[in-house]
Amino acid sequence: MAITDIKTLFLSHQRELQIYLTRLLRDADIAVDLTQETFLRVTEHARQNKSNDVTHVRSYLYRVAHNLAVDHVRAQKRNPVNRADDSNLGTIPHNAPSPEQIVGDQSELDFVRRALDELPERTRNIFVLVRVDGLTYHQAAERLGISDSSVQKHIARAIAHVMARLGKKGV
Repeated sequence: MAITDIKTLFLSHQRELQIYLTRLLRDADIAVDLTQETFLRVTEHARQNKSNDVTHVRSYLYRVAHNLAVDHVRAQKRNPVNRADDSNLGTIPHNAPSPEQIVGDQSELDFVRRALDELPERTRNIFVLVRVDGLTYHQAAERLGISDSSVQKHIARAIAHVMARLGKKGV
């Protein structure tokens, strides 16, 4: 039989090769993959070689499948991968906020921005440097040419103002 008739080969031997590989590897998913890889390799071999007649096609298919299984086992031993059971993935809660929560958070953020806009400019700038830009009190003090305690007082004033505004809002 010519190897070029790959469709006939596949239909004739796919199931038995898959059963063989499943028994050999004890993993049906890997067996399916290696069965397909077997036929890909045989097709590739037929394309590269001009004489594509193989005397014992079935034996040839089994040899290719067996070699792929051996290669797979060797690769697993070199680079073991712990396979996770993905059957429970659907039960993991999704962390993304709901549309309602996004709108509520945006509304609250806008409220805080308006409260910060009510602060004196220097206090607001210090608050932004420390709480938004992530500078330390000392870094903000150096940048503005004031003392660390001055930065602390401005931050305390800003936080007290925002908290008071949120308290009036009922948050």
